[in-house]
Amino acid sequence: MGSSSSKPEHVWKASAPVGISHDVVESLQSSTETDTSRAQTLELAVQARVAAELRKLEAQESAALREAQSRIEELVPAAGAVEKQEGRETVSKEVEALRARLDRRKQLKPLPDSVDAARGDVVRCLRDNDRRPLDCWREVEAFKDEVRRLEKGWVDKVVS
Repeated sequence: MGSSSSKPEHVWKASAPVGISHDVVESLQSSTETDTSRAQTLELAVQARVAAELRKLEAQESAALREAQSRIEELVPAAGAVEKQEGRETVSKEVEALRARLDRRKQLKPLPDSVDAARGDVVRCLRDNDRRPLDCWREVEAFKDEVRRLEKGWVDKVVS
């Protein structure tokens, strides 16, 4: 452990004489900069450049937005004032129209007698067999068949 140094030693060997001064070689060997520190320095530089570019783009976008808003205000200055005056009345009319449409949608069609009868049979069977609900499987299957028939009729009507 103690015989080898913990810092790797770089030995430069060239096949031909190198024209580098002894001072340059000494400065390279005595440098404390490592690959990690160079990578960190490079990463910080890249992050700074990206941040600067983002600030520049944000400023451009803000300027474009302000310009677009000013153009809109120039084109439609009076419409904003009229809308504010009529806003309450317009909103009330729109709310009433939406309520009317909702009321029209709420109307449900009554179930056919066969589906209603099958549903009644299931309810009656479950009340009669309150401790043994699995005994009502025939009534449940009959109800399912009626619902399938009703759904098939609705799908046929919608598709055709």
